[in-house]
Amino acid sequence: SIKKFTARKIIGQLERDGKTWLLRQFEFFKKRYKHESKHQVWQEGVHPKKIFSEEMLRQKIEYIHNNPVKRGLVERPEHWRYSSARNYFLEDDTIISIVRII
Repeated sequence: SIKKFTARKIIGQLERDGKTWLLRQFEFFKKRYKHESKHQVWQEGVHPKKIFSEEMLRQKIEYIHNNPVKRGLVERPEHWRYSSARNYFLEDDTIISIVRII
């Protein structure tokens, strides 16, 4: 249910921001058999994992922050507008409020 909730929030924000290019990508990559939605934000088959240590938590946060970089969408994690990486590196230029845990 967290994926459904966050996907709706992300799509709503992208619509408000006029980010049609990204919405088109979410629409393009939606699975054909998915009839209940127009977009697909999250990858299928990804299941939650228990985080056992601070080291593992740091690794997961770094992995998430670097996804847009690996896809070639930005050069640095904090350049992705909707990333919490901005909260870690650009404290005065953030969009999303977070509670920093590390």
